[in-house]
Amino acid sequence: MATQLRQALETDLDRLEPLVREYHAFERLASSEASRRSALRRLLTDSALGAVWLIYFDTRLAGYITLCRGFSIEFDGFDAFIDEFYLQADYRGRGIGGEVLEAIKSKARELDINALHLEVARDNTRARRLYQACGFEAREKYVLMTAELEHE
Repeated sequence: MATQLRQALETDLDRLEPLVREYHAFERLASSEASRRSALRRLLTDSALGAVWLIYFDTRLAGYITLCRGFSIEFDGFDAFIDEFYLQADYRGRGIGGEVLEAIKSKARELDINALHLEVARDNTRARRLYQACGFEAREKYVLMTAELEHE
């Protein structure tokens, strides 16, 4: 298999946005085109926030993966969320996901990141098996909770 990751640049915004739209539809995430483009542009232009990688399989664009950087006392330094990881349907179940996760772990180490986190739907058993096979463990003691903040 010829899976390759290429870090996305701001010039990739138009190539990336349709994939993000597909992913948000797949996960039933409510987001507008304007908010997606704005968030993507910020991530693509400010490396302190993280990065986006385009996933290619045999030279064809197959998906994308994003890391959003944070800092953790518990993990003694930088950590990051795999905020979004999307492979188009034709590329799932072919071992590409595992290759991408191993590659992104390597890239995270290069960025001095000590821990990677991700969210997965409780009923997405296929993805949960993949993540477990790649070394991700559920932290059963904890529940991720979110408060969305409104800005004026």
